[in-house]
Amino acid sequence: MFRGIDEVDWASMEHAYGSAADVPVLLRGLASPRPRERETALDGMYGAVHHQGDVYDSTLASIPFLFSLAAHGELPDRGGIVELLASIGGADSGDDSGEHGEDGVGPGEDTGDAADAEDDNRAMARTAIRAGARVFLDLVADGDAEVRRAVPSALVRFHDEPPRVLTLLRERLADETEESVRLALVASLGLFARLYAESAAPAVDRLVSLCATPNEPGLQLAALGQLASCAPDRLPADLVPTVIALLHTRSQRFRRSVEPTRTSTDTLIGRLRRMRPADEEGAQLLRTLHQALGARTADRIALIEGQLSSQDTADRCNAVWMSAGLFREWRAAYEEPVALIGEQLGSEEEQLRYAAVSVLEFLFTLAAPAADRLATLVESDPDSWGCGTATLGRPLKALARSGDARAVPALAEVLRHPVVPNEAGYTIGHLGPAAAPLAPLLRERLGAVPLDSPETYSRAAPLLYGLGTLRYAAALPEVLRLLHGTPRELRLRDALVKALARALGAFGAGAHEAIPALRELLTGESAAAAADALWSVEADAEAVLPPLLRALGSERDTGGPRVAAETLGRMGAFAAPALPGLRGLAASTEVWERTAAACALWDISGDPEPVLPVFRAAWRQNPYVRGTVTACLVRMGGAGAPVHDLVRTELASPRRHRARSGGHGGDDVLQDERLLGDCRAALDAAS
Repeated sequence: MFRGIDEVDWASMEHAYGSAADVPVLLRGLASPRPRERETALDGMYGAVHHQGDVYDSTLASIPFLFSLAAHGELPDRGGIVELLASIGGADSGDDSGEHGEDGVGPGEDTGDAADAEDDNRAMARTAIRAGARVFLDLVADGDAEVRRAVPSALVRFHDEPPRVLTLLRERLADETEESVRLALVASLGLFARLYAESAAPAVDRLVSLCATPNEPGLQLAALGQLASCAPDRLPADLVPTVIALLHTRSQRFRRSVEPTRTSTDTLIGRLRRMRPADEEGAQLLRTLHQALGARTADRIALIEGQLSSQDTADRCNAVWMSAGLFREWRAAYEEPVALIGEQLGSEEEQLRYAAVSVLEFLFTLAAPAADRLATLVESDPDSWGCGTATLGRPLKALARSGDARAVPALAEVLRHPVVPNEAGYTIGHLGPAAAPLAPLLRERLGAVPLDSPETYSRAAPLLYGLGTLRYAAALPEVLRLLHGTPRELRLRDALVKALARALGAFGAGAHEAIPALRELLTGESAAAAADALWSVEADAEAVLPPLLRALGSERDTGGPRVAAETLGRMGAFAAPALPGLRGLAASTEVWERTAAACALWDISGDPEPVLPVFRAAWRQNPYVRGTVTACLVRMGGAGAPVHDLVRTELASPRRHRARSGGHGGDDVLQDERLLGDCRAALDAAS
């Protein structure tokens, strides 16, 4: 297995953590007779040699030894080695071809020499895995079911004789008795149909026949999911009722009782345990189908509602988790499924309650149909509020984010404790005027923040945000205490000063006593933030223009140019002397700076000509700037009409503007709903 391993100059190679001199130890660990050592070695290969999907020179050098290990029939846990080989070859890169998806490189990113070298390594890795793929042929009928489960997709992706592979898959499906392997074979038929469209007909026909396989609901569900991804026109007309019936049959026939999770702490281990589906196989089957259905939101909503009608808590839990991807990626009317998810909050199964809260938490105002259930849960369990802890209770956070005033009493109790969860200050703003009673408590907590602690910024920033949102100028003494009292060498002091300035700006004229302090900051690193606040407090253009003009030309990584442009825009005609600098910034290579400058050009000059081309380009380059662009289009009214085609296209799109492969942000749904509101407002303003 390791012939020649010591002749490789591993020390001259690298992996994610530097020298690859330890790679032979990891490779030998994969062949250890001790399960723990094998698991540790595989984890090390993923963690260093194939870190987050990267391919290094040491990764390439490992491939022959990994193939040798996979082919060694007496070695346990070879299924994981086959999966590692497939991943190195590009099987996990985001799409079926193993190449970069459309989100592989972000807007405006420069790939550079390092990225080119990495792409070369990836290409060489794919070539090496294809060259060794004959090993996979010998493993299709291996005695280890985990190996047989891992091999089919690797064969489809990397073997250079597709007809032979398809014949082999169909033969193995007829002979295989292990259900998990049969499901993997079905998934590989769908993968084959997607990768080899010109030869897909036999694979599609086999999937269609599998959809009608009697007494095998799991296999039928798998076939339907694959068919949806490669030949949706061959799906049955009654897809949703068929899937729900199969799901219920599978649950009744094959489900073993699952012990409820007893972990109630909010530790990382507890979270991972609760997030793990009680029925992982069922979760994968339904996830595949949901992903394949994509924009067919009506079918997906009906499917989720059907799943939530199951008597089996694992089915309902899977439905809740499935809904997360739907809500994050697609726009639709979700009142009914959200209300049904709210119903799960009354379950005695902790995993189900945890799943429901997790989904409701990122829906913000879309969680309103579940607010009654959330409020009941919050009121019934004060121990879950997060009093005296670093983390705000998740049901309470979800309720507050939905804008429901019933969260206020619990948040008030949280704020009465010396330790305040960071999320509390940031969450309060979603309650609007209903949060006003919380302002004195925020002020009290801000007054207790130490002046010279490493935690000064982390404790103060959320409180300042909350006070700024509520425009509670009565907290001015506490804000000035921090501004004047924190030592200059304090960790993150610059960030703290900017947060203090933002709060003072939000107080407006009520922060009049802070004017001298803000003027002193106009020549420092926080000059742009101080000028922004000073304009809000006293609107002295003569005082704020010089630092803002300097900030327009400051280094990008300080954020100064963007902040300056935004402030100059708020100044309107008073900022006319800044127009030349803003025109220059509107040609910046950085999309956020260009967008902020274009908005300011309109707000100052009222001339749409230099603004609209910037908006059109930025809109297409980076979806994240669309909210800023659309807010300005609302102010422009009819002058923005030449780019309203972008707005209409956005409103007609079924997909959320921030939806992307490989990840999501915690406020993506909120920002998308706000964008839709601004799009409608922009069209209304022009009519």
